[in-house]
Amino acid sequence: MSVVIAYCSCPDARSAGVLARALVEERLAACVSELPSVRSTYRWQGSVEQGEEVLLMIKTTSDRLDALGARLAALHPYELPELIAVEAIGGLAPYLAWVAQQTRDDD
Repeated sequence: MSVVIAYCSCPDARSAGVLARALVEERLAACVSELPSVRSTYRWQGSVEQGEEVLLMIKTTSDRLDALGARLAALHPYELPELIAVEAIGGLAPYLAWVAQQTRDDD
């Protein structure tokens, strides 16, 4: 099991807050940081779109990623929510241990 940082964009602060709270309450994430006012440019259904979004940085573990993705898909307002995860290759050992502890399903 490793610590991962998952990224997810949201259309607004309200939906970002709802998702962040649910993921932490359900122990799918130890911490979710909300980065307001990111500008995204993307291709969607044949058109190039641009818009302001809130980016979530979700700190979790690799073994919780599938459950996190399923919950995100159920709660997210987008038809196709973004979820991209990268492995943390290092970090402060006590923090990494805290992330693992907070995402344990058996507490």
